[in-house]
Amino acid sequence: MFIATLVGIFKFDELPQEYGPYVRYKASLEKKDIDEKEKIAILNISGTESYHVLFLDSYKSTAEIDEELKAADAKLNYNTKKILEGHL
Repeated sequence: MFIATLVGIFKFDELPQEYGPYVRYKASLEKKDIDEKEKIAILNISGTESYHVLFLDSYKSTAEIDEELKAADAKLNYNTKKILEGHL
């Protein structure tokens, strides 16, 4: 199992350029239009060169995020989980 660690929480219009392709890909999968002010969490999946994108307005609890990450064989580390709880 991989560990997902928070890289940062950004508004789309403040997102560092290197994460843009990941965010656009996730938005296309969800058929989602991205609001410029929407909060987006970027998670690094340890042991890979991959990032996981979370559109924070789409979740009510970290349990929903945990379920989504199970499909990627990953789980949130403790500190990341606590930080995300404060933003949901």
